[in-house]
Amino acid sequence: MAKRKPVLLVDGSEKSQEAITLLQNNGIEYVEYDMRKFTEGCCGDLPTTKAPSVFAPEGVFKDLEGVREYVSIDRKNSSSTLESESAYW
Repeated sequence: MAKRKPVLLVDGSEKSQEAITLLQNNGIEYVEYDMRKFTEGCCGDLPTTKAPSVFAPEGVFKDLEGVREYVSIDRKNSSSTLESESAYW
């Protein structure tokens, strides 16, 4: 079984770049989704969602401070990983 990967919403901002760096420097595997792509698809944009944000099994973490909180939680839980049949959820 594969571990569920958090989804990182980004928008090309400096804060989003910092969030990417935080996750990479802490060895956290994630799926990146650029919010600007929502406007290209059928669904329009997400006006209430802030980037960067992390959607993970542990919860939703908004803005750069939320990403930092997620990194600290992930470090604490690294020994007890949540597993699923799907790597994405």
